[in-house]
Amino acid sequence: MNEIRIDALLPAEMAERAEYIGVRKAEMPLFKMFVLAVLAGAFIALGAIFATLVGSGAFIMRSAEGQIVSITLPYGLQRLFMGLVFSLGLILVVIGGAELFTGNNLIVMAWANHKISTKALLRNWGIVYLGNFVGAFGTAMLNFLARQYLASQGEVGITALKIGIAKTQLGFWQALFLGILCNGLVCLAVWMTYSARSVVDKIFAIILPISAFVAAGYEHSIANMYFVPYAWLIKTFDPAFVQKVAEKVPGVEHLSWQNFLLHNLLPVTIGNVIGGAVLVALVYWLIFLRKNSQ
Repeated sequence: MNEIRIDALLPAEMAERAEYIGVRKAEMPLFKMFVLAVLAGAFIALGAIFATLVGSGAFIMRSAEGQIVSITLPYGLQRLFMGLVFSLGLILVVIGGAELFTGNNLIVMAWANHKISTKALLRNWGIVYLGNFVGAFGTAMLNFLARQYLASQGEVGITALKIGIAKTQLGFWQALFLGILCNGLVCLAVWMTYSARSVVDKIFAIILPISAFVAAGYEHSIANMYFVPYAWLIKTFDPAFVQKVAEKVPGVEHLSWQNFLLHNLLPVTIGNVIGGAVLVALVYWLIFLRKNSQ
């Protein structure tokens, strides 16, 4: 790895970089780690805001005859656009520098190679998870106070409520498996950035895996720390708006902290750890670093 070249790193070299980065993350001072985690939660929330906006309402166009026509995109195409813009979140995390719990599941590569202790691994995950929640929920509060959900005659708020309701109605096992698939893609995106030689390389490595998980409807624990609390804030502190759009958003009663924590955040977090730490980090450790450990 000491030779000078402009080619992207090969997978074996990426594994060594992942191990090195994992050690640095685990040894980071507590205050710095927490503040960077708050930033990551806010960054993911910004991507979620962007995706909610893009997924709201229909396109308004003028026909050749001069008539105003409302066009709703096909489901898959709309989900694709939501995924593309949601990529903003991880791009900000990777390029801007922040600590994201789901991406930090790759630290398991350093742990499995005996470069960090179990205590250091769990310390990082715990502090980063808490910081991510603070950042995501804080951004949800700011966006609610900005009343951005009233945009497009309330269509953005309707979409936000629908997203939150859908997430709190998932069964435990469904949420867990959706979480596994999600963080498999997220960690693959982060993994591929380890091969990058430039900012542009990193951005292109991120976009398609993140677009795929959003388009497919997989569950990301940190994104949900924005989506569900934001919907809950609208329901709780603007009942007039909720009553006005009640026919379009059935099931608002499911937006509760109990449903969020037990039926979504808990199983999704477990799934995210399995998908990222086991299916990506441990698999690549087994392939490229296990001999070094022995």
